[in-house]
Amino acid sequence: MTDAQKTAADSSLRTTGGAPPDDGGSSATEAPIPLLEPRDGIPSVIADDTSLARTIAAFAAGSGPVAVDAERASGYRYGQRAYLVQLRREGAGTALVDPVACPDLSGLGEAVSGVEWVLHAATQDLPCLREIGMVPRRIFDTELAGRLAGFPRVGLGAMVEGVLGYVLEKGHSAVDWSTRPLPEPWLRYAALDVELLVDLRDALEKELDRQGKLEWARQEFDAIASAPPPEPRKDPWRRTSGMHKVRRRRQMAVVRELWEARDRIAQRRDISPGKVLSDAAIVEAALGLPANVHALASLNGFGHRMGRRQLEQWQAAVDRAKALPDARLPQPGQPVTGPPPPRAWADKDPAAAARLSAARSAVSGLAEQLNMPQENLITPDTVRRVCWEPPGSVDAESVSAALAGYGARPWQVEQVTPVLVAALSVKGS
Repeated sequence: MTDAQKTAADSSLRTTGGAPPDDGGSSATEAPIPLLEPRDGIPSVIADDTSLARTIAAFAAGSGPVAVDAERASGYRYGQRAYLVQLRREGAGTALVDPVACPDLSGLGEAVSGVEWVLHAATQDLPCLREIGMVPRRIFDTELAGRLAGFPRVGLGAMVEGVLGYVLEKGHSAVDWSTRPLPEPWLRYAALDVELLVDLRDALEKELDRQGKLEWARQEFDAIASAPPPEPRKDPWRRTSGMHKVRRRRQMAVVRELWEARDRIAQRRDISPGKVLSDAAIVEAALGLPANVHALASLNGFGHRMGRRQLEQWQAAVDRAKALPDARLPQPGQPVTGPPPPRAWADKDPAAAARLSAARSAVSGLAEQLNMPQENLITPDTVRRVCWEPPGSVDAESVSAALAGYGARPWQVEQVTPVLVAALSVKGS
C-alpha cells in the first residue's frame, strides 16, 4: 500500500448512504466500494440569480480548497463552452451551476479566488471556466499529480479507485450536457465527480511529498494557473483527419474551402462540425475533385441521406477551390519555426541526429528512474530544439539557460541538465 492509500484509509470518507465504512477506508487489497450517491444528496441545479447569490455566499464562507469540474458538450455542440459547473468545498457542500442560465460566474470565481482550486486535468476545464469568469490563482491538478507520482492510470475513476478505494460511476462522461433539463442520473454523476476530489488531492500531496516531488508539482501547477490563453491555431483546417492523404495544392484548397464552409454552418447552428460533415467526407471530396453534384453524391460521406441543397453547398465549396488561381493555393506545409522532423536529421545534420539519439535515451532512462512519463519530465520539443541548436559552449550553465529559455520549470532544469550535457557532447559519425 502506498502512503497515498494509507492516507486515504485514515480519512473518514463517505459511502453510498453517507456513512463512513466500518474500517474507516479501503486499501489496495480490498474490493473497491461503489460510490453511488453524493453524501449530501443530489443538489438542485442553480439557474437563477437569487440561488447563485446564496451559493456565492456559502462558498465564500467555506473552508479549505474548492473542488471544481465542468461538463462540456463535445461532439454535440460547436466549441467547448461549459454547460454545467460543479463545485464542492468544506462548509458549503456541493453546488451544480447552470452556466447557460447564469452565464457570468465571475462573482463565484472571485468568492473562491484566494483559495486553491482542485481540478482533474485542469488544462481541459480552465479555458471554458475562463469564458464564464472563473479564473483560479492557485490550483492542484490531481491528474498531473498522478503522472508525477508515477501512477500508471490517471483518469479520475482510476485514481479514485486506486488511491481511495472507491468506484465512481462513469457512464455519463460523453453525454450531451447541453440537454435541458438535465436528467437526475447525469446530475448524480456530476456531483460525484467533485465528491472526493479534495480527499484525492490530500492523499496525492502526501504521496508526492514522500517521493520528494511536491515542490515539482507545485511548480507545474503554478505554470498552468499563470499560463496565458493559447493563441488561435493557424490554419486549423490542416488538422483535418486523413489530411496526410492529400498531396496536391488544389486538393488542399478543397479541404480548406469545405472545412471553412462546414465551420460557418456549425457555428451558426451551434452543432459539432463533425455532425455537419465528417472529416472523411472532406478528404474524399478533395481526392476526388468531383465535377458536379452527381459526382459528389457518389462519394463516401455524401450519400443518399444528403439533400440536393446540401450537396449543392458542398459542391460550391469544391468549385471555389477549383477556380482559385495557382498563387492563392495553400502551400504544401506550414512554415517550420523549429527543427525539421527528426526523420530528416540523419541527412541534414548527422551530428545533431547523434545528439538527439543520445538525449532521448538519457531522458528516457531518467524518466524511468524518477517513475514518471518522459513528457512530464521535459517536453520532447524542448529536447529537439536543444539538440538541433545546442549552446556554443556545452556546460551545465549554458544548457540550463537554454532549457529555461524554452519554458522548462526550475525542477526540470535541475533534473535534466546533467544528462543533456552528456548527450550534447556526443559526436556524430
